[in-house]
Amino acid sequence: MASGVDLGSSSESQDPYERLGISADAGFEEVQRARDTSLKAAGDDPMARARIETAYDAVLMGRLRERQSGTISSAAVTASRLENQSASTSSASPVNNSALLTRIRNFSLPKPRLSSAGFLPSLSLVEGQGLLVRLIAGSIGLLLLLAAPTTVDLVLALSTIGLFISQVKRGRRPLGALGWSLALVALGLFLGAVISALLATQAGLPVNPILFEALPAYLVLVAGILLLL
Repeated sequence: MASGVDLGSSSESQDPYERLGISADAGFEEVQRARDTSLKAAGDDPMARARIETAYDAVLMGRLRERQSGTISSAAVTASRLENQSASTSSASPVNNSALLTRIRNFSLPKPRLSSAGFLPSLSLVEGQGLLVRLIAGSIGLLLLLAAPTTVDLVLALSTIGLFISQVKRGRRPLGALGWSLALVALGLFLGAVISALLATQAGLPVNPILFEALPAYLVLVAGILLLL
């Protein structure tokens, strides 16, 4: 019988190790198995189950007192360590396993998007301070284009960059914003070439082909900056 074990913990003053059917140097796993086996054998008898639980508690309390007094054996130290590890594992494992199972059940592959709604643009006029900034910048670019036609390339390049930034800030993905920026500048240059060719056929009209090719492209870009979403 291990020292420090409360012999009077059971109603029949029976040694708790004897009640569980184990030796005093049994490991923690043996104590656990003996308790479970005894509870199964007791069935639904509340008194018998209470005596088994009391014996089990007496064994654990006795070993705790031995550990505190420094008289516990090396086998009991090992059993106590296993007891602590089992307690921490049993308290943590159900939560982790439950969380893992929940993640597995909720896991699903993303469904492919076949809709073109995310690629096609929508039109919405910019509001607030953004509209004011865009109008001022657009007016400056137009004045620069009319006053100095040699700056056509610079103005169109800055306008294309401005259209790209405007779309990104309004929520469009960079790749889509780049594609629509290039598409609009190409459309504007095509319109400018058509208008320039038509005006060139009119006799007596002073036509600056560079300006008339760049002006429609610039207006298309400005419209995109103000409206494209």
